[in-house]
Amino acid sequence: MSTPSGFDELIHPATRLSVVALLAATEWADFAFIRDSLSLSDSALSKQLHTLQEAGYLEIQKEGGGRSRRTKVRLTDRGRTAFEGHVAALRAIVDSAGPATGAAQGQSHAEAGR
Repeated sequence: MSTPSGFDELIHPATRLSVVALLAATEWADFAFIRDSLSLSDSALSKQLHTLQEAGYLEIQKEGGGRSRRTKVRLTDRGRTAFEGHVAALRAIVDSAGPATGAAQGQSHAEAGR
């Protein structure tokens, strides 16, 4: 099976997909909210945000200074389009598998036990 149109290798890793999915549901999100929602360390989240920002998928704003400095993140139009295309591609993959039949399920379970 060929990879469906819209499948995005950059978004696909679970952590990046989780970040983008979270951001797709909001206009802006605070760094701390994303970090806590996804149970990531500061450094792990920073690395993923940097990768997505380099691709043009995110906009990052830093506000304030010192201890009151806040980092806010949002999807760009490009990032939102990439996410929607990736979700559509994942749905196409799942839909192409079709419903599992009883015989096929039994065979899969038997093969898995080997």
